[in-house]
Amino acid sequence: MNYSKINNLTGWLCFLIAAVTYILTLEPSVSFWDCGEFIASALKMQVVHQPGAPLFLMIQRFFSLFAFGDAEKVAYFMNVGSAMASAATILFLFWTITALAKKVLIKENEEISKGSLIAIMGAGAVGALAYTFSDSFWFSAVESEVYALSSLFTAIVFWGILKWEAKANETGADKWLLFIAYIMGLSIGIHLLNLLTIQAIAFVYYFKKTEKPTTAGMIKTGIIGILILAVIQYGIIQYLGTFVAYFDLFFVNRL
Repeated sequence: MNYSKINNLTGWLCFLIAAVTYILTLEPSVSFWDCGEFIASALKMQVVHQPGAPLFLMIQRFFSLFAFGDAEKVAYFMNVGSAMASAATILFLFWTITALAKKVLIKENEEISKGSLIAIMGAGAVGALAYTFSDSFWFSAVESEVYALSSLFTAIVFWGILKWEAKANETGADKWLLFIAYIMGLSIGIHLLNLLTIQAIAFVYYFKKTEKPTTAGMIKTGIIGILILAVIQYGIIQYLGTFVAYFDLFFVNRL
């Protein structure tokens, strides 16, 4: 068995452990805070509190279908949706940790020894399962809130930049950057947490594309990352929508 196959199988084992754990400890109905709002809004395809979470509501609406019309089971199956999203987060976290561990332990074009393989898989399993049973993550994994799905999209984005980093010198590697932009765009319809990965992505890109990193270069990269975050957070998410609204009102109501 090669490294890739073992990495995939061990990752899916961590996913299975997390999924079983969360489903067995699932909230049977509605948790006493925003979950009731999200469940009711997802069921009827309505609008939740600002800034909104349209993609989250659509995905949760899908899980509500498994209740097969039984209103008393809708909340439970939406909670299952969070459990599965959280288990998938653990899967991508495992692959992220093994990618980082492999980069630390194995030099380029070096064969992976049995000891190194065990160390890499062990690091991934310990890290992923420690997060699986952490207090805050476990709580969000068993109820219908945006944080479980947001964590999944955040994990996918960071895993994606490591995939790009590993293949950056190959033809077509930039498809991973497009993938990251697409997932990050989708994540805005769930929660804005995903935007926090922009700084990390900027530094991964800088160190991969720069042969001799400098202090000035790192400072510039940090500033660029902040500017990109500001453009997305304020320019696109907030003011682009406002501009479009006023543009429409001006032409319809004024002209």
